[in-house]
Amino acid sequence: MHAGECYPFQGPELTLVQHSPAVRAGVFLQCVGRVMHAGTWEPGPSSARWTHLAHAATHSGICSPPLPTHGLIPSLGPAIHAGKGQLRPAPAILRGPRCMQGTTGPQSFSMFSSHAAEAGEARADPDDAIITLLKKAKLSIVTGELEEAERLLHQAAHLAQRSQHRQGIVYTYTMMANLALLRGQLDSAEKLFKAAISFLLAGDTKPDDNAIIEMSLKLASIYAAQNQDQQALAGYKFCILTLEEKIAAQKDLPENILPAGERANTHLLLGLSLDSYGRYLVARNQPTVAQIMYERALQISKDIQGETHPQTVVLMSDLATVLDAQGRYNEAYTYAKRAAELAKQTKHPEEHVVLNNLAGILMHKEDFLQAKHVYEAALKQAQQKGDDASVQHIQKELAKLATWRKAQTP
Repeated sequence: MHAGECYPFQGPELTLVQHSPAVRAGVFLQCVGRVMHAGTWEPGPSSARWTHLAHAATHSGICSPPLPTHGLIPSLGPAIHAGKGQLRPAPAILRGPRCMQGTTGPQSFSMFSSHAAEAGEARADPDDAIITLLKKAKLSIVTGELEEAERLLHQAAHLAQRSQHRQGIVYTYTMMANLALLRGQLDSAEKLFKAAISFLLAGDTKPDDNAIIEMSLKLASIYAAQNQDQQALAGYKFCILTLEEKIAAQKDLPENILPAGERANTHLLLGLSLDSYGRYLVARNQPTVAQIMYERALQISKDIQGETHPQTVVLMSDLATVLDAQGRYNEAYTYAKRAAELAKQTKHPEEHVVLNNLAGILMHKEDFLQAKHVYEAALKQAQQKGDDASVQHIQKELAKLATWRKAQTP
């Protein structure tokens, strides 16, 4: 399939799919508004210590929250409404093995709890001081102390800016952006992601670098949540088409040039982009095209992570709901049933959401008795997990089911 053939990108600035990643990135940045000028910078002798941090910034499992779903605030809880009678798990990001290296456990931070200690760090080696502040901010996020995390990140940003430490600035801005996204502060997250991208592009980072693509995808999801369709489509186009070209170009590279982990990360990032774009299309009532996105994302997740991976199960359930929305109930049931089996087998944290979606499909198939049993199982799990939003939703569906069954009784 030719790059871009199955994607309904629209608008005069979105029609040229043959542009290089650099040109495409420029179109995207023009579409979303100019990012701040980052100036020039030459790497210093300590820059190697930061290389993996700058490029793994968006891959930290702790600092990277779920992408927001169109029209919903990211902090809505463990499950969100996906359509008539359905729920969707909070979007689990398809993520490769990379993470922030050098992260230590809570015991390593006990000596750094006072403001006096932080002031002392700022007078020491800037690299050490910034990294320590970032580690402490990450720990604060883990423990739910988000205001403290924000304070530490602002301090790290100030220190990085004062020492003109570009990689430190990039990593700090990215963590701040992810924190803002986690808190539902979409405007702040947008500005910070754009600033981080501008710093990377002003250095030696190429437009098709995975770090830039993932931040661009988060920008696209922010614009989708804000109903800024032109910007959202430009972002999805940039991410998906650039990743497809990158994967094609790297197809025959040996492992000593392209490590297997990096190759897998790129594929998973494409899967994440397709998943996010699929959710955008569902919200725009385009289930037929969304189905294509989910099918491709599901295949990538199966190939790279395996059928039993939690993300694979979520995508399988999502594909079922898209098929259900098209009235293709038998196909939807096949995927939903398999997702429910895998969720049970693997003790999936969102099994109750998967079961809810299966029950909704059973209702549409008019298998009311089986739908009731599945809803009750989903309700029990949701109650045990304290997912109040899902509990309320499932209770409403059970009430609706009772009404339907009563109407069917002679």
